[in-house]
Amino acid sequence: MTSVVRRFRLSHLVALILLIGSSEQSLAQDADLTEQDYARAEQFLPWNFVKLVANTSVDPNWVGEGDRFWYRRQTPDGHEFILVDARRNRWEHAFDHVKLAAALSAATGQAYEAEQLPFVRFEIVDDGRGIDFDIGGERWSCDVEAYRCDAGSKPPQPQGHELLSPDGRWVTFVRDHNLYVRELDGADELRLTSDGMPYYDYGTRPEARQAPVTDRRFGIPQLPAARWSPDSKKLATHRTDQRGVAEQVLIQAAPPEADTPVVYRYRSPNPGDSIVPRGELMIYDVERGTTVRVDWPPVLAMFFSPFDLDQIWWSDDSQRLFIIAEERGWKAVRLLEVDVGSGTTRQILEERSPTFVELTVDYGSVPNVRLLGDGSEIIWFSERDGWGHLYLYNGETGALKRQITQGEWVVRQILRIDEAHGDLYFTASGREPGRDPYYRHLYRINLDGSGLELLTPEDADHDVRLSPNGQYFVDTYSRIDTTPVSVLRRTSDGRVMRTLEEADLTKLFETGWTWPERFVVKARDGVTDLYGAIFRPTNFDPSRKYPIIDDYYPGAQRHHVPKAFGPTLGGPQASAELGFIVVTLDGMGTAHRSKRFHDVSYRNFGDATLPDHITGLRQLAERYPHLDLDRVGIQGTSAGGYGSVRAMLAHPDFFKVAVSASGNAAMQSVIAIWAEKWQGYPIGDYYDESDNRKLAGNLKGKLLIAWGELDDTVPPYQTRQLIDALVSANKDFDLLVLPNRNHGAAGDPYFIRKRWDYFVQHLMGAKPPREYEIKMSR
Repeated sequence: MTSVVRRFRLSHLVALILLIGSSEQSLAQDADLTEQDYARAEQFLPWNFVKLVANTSVDPNWVGEGDRFWYRRQTPDGHEFILVDARRNRWEHAFDHVKLAAALSAATGQAYEAEQLPFVRFEIVDDGRGIDFDIGGERWSCDVEAYRCDAGSKPPQPQGHELLSPDGRWVTFVRDHNLYVRELDGADELRLTSDGMPYYDYGTRPEARQAPVTDRRFGIPQLPAARWSPDSKKLATHRTDQRGVAEQVLIQAAPPEADTPVVYRYRSPNPGDSIVPRGELMIYDVERGTTVRVDWPPVLAMFFSPFDLDQIWWSDDSQRLFIIAEERGWKAVRLLEVDVGSGTTRQILEERSPTFVELTVDYGSVPNVRLLGDGSEIIWFSERDGWGHLYLYNGETGALKRQITQGEWVVRQILRIDEAHGDLYFTASGREPGRDPYYRHLYRINLDGSGLELLTPEDADHDVRLSPNGQYFVDTYSRIDTTPVSVLRRTSDGRVMRTLEEADLTKLFETGWTWPERFVVKARDGVTDLYGAIFRPTNFDPSRKYPIIDDYYPGAQRHHVPKAFGPTLGGPQASAELGFIVVTLDGMGTAHRSKRFHDVSYRNFGDATLPDHITGLRQLAERYPHLDLDRVGIQGTSAGGYGSVRAMLAHPDFFKVAVSASGNAAMQSVIAIWAEKWQGYPIGDYYDESDNRKLAGNLKGKLLIAWGELDDTVPPYQTRQLIDALVSANKDFDLLVLPNRNHGAAGDPYFIRKRWDYFVQHLMGAKPPREYEIKMSR
């Protein structure tokens, strides 16, 4: 009897096991993704996202120095051109599109439709009676009163490698390591230098500019590193010294139309190198044929040229040159004044910091330094009080006169100075209480620091375009959870004169798309507010548990979370559409907040922001039960590629899956200027603390490492060094090499699909559709 019972129980147990197995198999089968699931995600990728929305911004093309502008707007059948007269507050079509299409069709023999005109830009001529535009490189002129079009002759234009003088007479260019000028409408050339040689040449942009091999491969023309004087008689430039700079090597294993690999070499310093690119400054008098050498040591050119970065400019009278000279390590920045006639140089003022100095928090934008009265006074940006503000200096003595802006907020960009009225117009963020501190607003303030006035009151991020005369501006404002609106405003008081466009999101909403959610969590200190965004699938079910993808970028030069509505929302939404919750967050150590907030990353890059992401995700999981903290993945590119690997190695029990693209292995082997500014200079033991190679033995989860073989920003040898460390630690991981791709490999459709597959398989535990093909349509 007992044996019968045992057999009965055993049979039921086997049946139960089979039933459970069948159930699990069924659930797994239900979770498998189809091509339709991938297609639904693909529609949100940025190049498809833009097709689902219309008129999300207005790009004003101001006519001369006046207050009229035209812009191109989308219509259901194409596009049309609108002309706005701000002074008269008039909005109208720039011309009769039907008549112009008929006239152009008659003149060219090619049929054109009114909303499919074959140009995107035009020039208003003859006091508004005509327009000029190009079709396929041929110039056309149309009378918009009689509506007659004729092929015209295109006036001489500078070539892509030529820098045009302000008066339009001269161009300068580099050939065979030397600098030349010629008259735009003539063929005769004037050779300004004769002793240029490879890597010690004139007017050349340094090869450490991020994409030198890409430029070479695709024949992208390079403007000379130079600046014409306002009177077009003189030319400031530098002799670029890259002799002895570290050589980087890229191998193109599968070049198109060839079987033999191609080797590319370029020069870009590594952090701590004793020899870095520099520029010996000089000034040429084109009319007199004379040269003046600037009496100052060669300036750093470790990234782009200081001319590219707007760190060198002329006085209005063309008699002086002003230079922002950075000290290596970026703990000191100086403002210099050069007498053009003699080259004599004096230091006007200096800014120092125990960490790093910035003259703008918008990395790569024009420094917030302006001259008043052609140099009698100087507006200067500083973070000395813990926030980014503007200060007024005596231009003769370098003495501080007063602080213009102050408070717990950050000046972003100076847009205009009206010296006659003593007004300063600038964008700033973080001043308005209760708002996202990253939102940009336009303000006016008196130069004596009084009368601060908010000109863009809406609780949103504002993209501002001032008119040349400064009396009006176009303001496009939005958030990631609001429809973009573009308005015309009066600069004097910010009053809205008219709404130009309200974006049409009809097609986007027809997909089932819903707004991303903005959120606020506390940082690791339990006090500081951090701001982020959550993206959910359109078929979101709050009763389910969803795996999480942390869309990660820790770069100290900017913030990562999108603030305004735009195609950047499409990437996270596409990933979410596959059945994930995508979270993006700006942790401490990133830009656009206080100096204290930013300095968290200094000499601490490896641990700067990840603790904030972990504590932030835990807070969100308490808030939203549908977030599954047992299935957290992370993805990132460039600094995010480094950071996603760092997450897997430094926090292996929290992050389970990572896809890392185009990342460096350690701060010792990234762009020198980037590492030395944020991680510190000279190189010290703190660099070892951020070295991912030293943590290779910690890997537990699934890691996909991807890179482009022609990455001329983060050379692939750095990734191979990480691979070597992982192999030495006997760790399992996956690799994807994309031939013929550069640092932008993460935008490649094949990589995007493989990234999706990886998260679906290893984080979701499902099966992706086999070899789904993403189309990159434009």
